[in-house]
Amino acid sequence: MRTTLNLSRFYKACNPSYTLNISNVIDRQYYIDFADVRGCKIVEELQRTITRISPDEPTCQLFTGHIGCGKSTELQRLKAELELAEFHVVYFESSQDLDMADIDVSDILLSVARQVSVSLEGIGIKLKPGYFTNLFKEVGDFLQTPIELSGQAELSLGIAKITAKTKDSAQLRNQLRQYLEPRTNSILQAINEEVLEKAVEQLKLRGQKGLVVIVDNLDRVDMRPVASGRSQPEYLFIDRGEQLRRLKCHLVYTIPLALIFSNEYETLKNRLGGGIAPKVLPMVLVRQRDGSDYEPGMSLLRQLVLARAFPEVSWNGRLLIITELFDHTETLDRLCRVSGGHIRNLLGLLYSCLQRQDPPFSRDCLEAVIKDYRDDLLLAIDEYQWELLFEVVQQQRVKGESDYQSLLRSMYLFEYRDPLGRWFGISPALAETEKVLAWQQSK
Repeated sequence: MRTTLNLSRFYKACNPSYTLNISNVIDRQYYIDFADVRGCKIVEELQRTITRISPDEPTCQLFTGHIGCGKSTELQRLKAELELAEFHVVYFESSQDLDMADIDVSDILLSVARQVSVSLEGIGIKLKPGYFTNLFKEVGDFLQTPIELSGQAELSLGIAKITAKTKDSAQLRNQLRQYLEPRTNSILQAINEEVLEKAVEQLKLRGQKGLVVIVDNLDRVDMRPVASGRSQPEYLFIDRGEQLRRLKCHLVYTIPLALIFSNEYETLKNRLGGGIAPKVLPMVLVRQRDGSDYEPGMSLLRQLVLARAFPEVSWNGRLLIITELFDHTETLDRLCRVSGGHIRNLLGLLYSCLQRQDPPFSRDCLEAVIKDYRDDLLLAIDEYQWELLFEVVQQQRVKGESDYQSLLRSMYLFEYRDPLGRWFGISPALAETEKVLAWQQSK
């Protein structure tokens, strides 16, 4: 069997920063369902909560995992499935609207209101911003920068004007927050009464089941301390979590993985999750606890790579043309193994191969890419972190928040799920370093 590789399309498909849009026909061909080898069916659980358990009452669900492990793609799949179930879904990347290093609750609330308004305006539903017309005028007076809106102006335009005024000025942003902070409950009430409840009402008149808002990329919120001494994620999602969950629609928030290891995890679960634990998306299980390959996971990762090159070829057909992409099947397996089951890692390594040569990729090319990746990881590890790493490798578990901060966030450790539960393994690229090999021999 011989097929022609569309190199420019393959190059785009391997871009590690690209999120698949499951409603797009081509992207859907690239999508591989890893639920069975991640040890959890998160999209199904999020969807069932909305469509089956509580379709008419607002829900607030939390979703997290390593940055780059495939959360955004899974949320796009959730969006597509909820739309099939006749819900109107507003998905947005908060990092497009907000400065991840400097966020307050009012920023998130206004961002949700703006995105919902834009989405509804797109399908011909226009909301009259009664409370917000006065608020925008008062904000303009307070900031001494008029925000002019006509009587018929859309709510989204007013919020966009405020955001534009403050986005590039920390001073204006702080002034705005001082003004909005004491009004947070009034703003929440207005968003609920003038935006969300009216939206749900209008959508149901059109035969839809309700409104779902998916706020992606909040897991990228900077860990910096705020005035109270708390980290920004603790302040937003724990201290102010009750306000974030009070929006009257179905909500899915991404949150930083660090919070899962926080001493206040139960508080987070109760305040923001309403008693429901956050869903954690682990790595694709490509190895077992003893270090040997986990073949079901390896098989799906092979398909992820091959599907990006040959989306129109059948599942089994792709296995017959591996040598159009790699010099040997073992080179593909080496790529899958060293990625550790981290999707963006895998695509990043593949992309680096493409930058060096056209397919079929040689083993030497891949090894050179892996060496560069390993060297980059090694640059930042200090002795204390090596000690922590060895401890985690031995015990296959992480003890607490500080360990997470220095190891998991730096991609030195990956989290997996198997029938026995959660376990942690060192990055396969690091596992091959002289330091780790010498330590293992000494044991």
